[in-house]
Amino acid sequence: MTLTLIIANKTYSSWSFRPWILMRHFGIPFSEAVIPLAQDNTRSEILRVSPSGKCPVLHDGDITVWDSLAIIEYLAETYPEKPLWPKPRAARAQARALAAEMHSGFAGLRGLLPMNMRRAVKRRELTPDASADVARLEQAFEQARRAFGQGGAFLFGDFSAADAMFAPVVNRLHVYDVPVAAATRAYMDAVMALPAWQEWQTQAKAEPWTIDKYEVA
Repeated sequence: MTLTLIIANKTYSSWSFRPWILMRHFGIPFSEAVIPLAQDNTRSEILRVSPSGKCPVLHDGDITVWDSLAIIEYLAETYPEKPLWPKPRAARAQARALAAEMHSGFAGLRGLLPMNMRRAVKRRELTPDASADVARLEQAFEQARRAFGQGGAFLFGDFSAADAMFAPVVNRLHVYDVPVAAATRAYMDAVMALPAWQEWQTQAKAEPWTIDKYEVA
């Protein structure tokens, strides 16, 4: 089996980060290709490989899967021996619910604080919508950790697809110096210490592309 994951810039592409960090962490072999955003040929290059015109997209032979959450579910089916989702039914149900909430929600936070793996840590004042999103994030993290995460450093103990879905938010909370509870900070530190996170960040810092709209003060 030869998987190819096609992603956008590692500096900015939160959607690409999610399946990539999951695959790296669990040792799922794949090749990658990067299509940089905001170039004259970006749209045409992505449409060549992804029917949605967006990255990431996973190619598995003649199978094409787009959208980060769909890719994660495809990987979970393809590699059932790897604990991409928590094994206990109740934990797995909550992990999927949180992943879906992240996938479709938190627009205030995501709009105000774009992912930027190269940004120096500097506080940015939050809007009311972004503040409400941070409060919900912390509530969700605390609930998952209390119910299912006591055996490890992550939301459900061991690193899982739920953590991969929230990895871009961890970057946002960190680089924009968002005030969070000590338990949230400890969770963020655990995610950022992962070898897969460190590899992605190192490669992001080496990228030559800069997009001004994501370089907010």
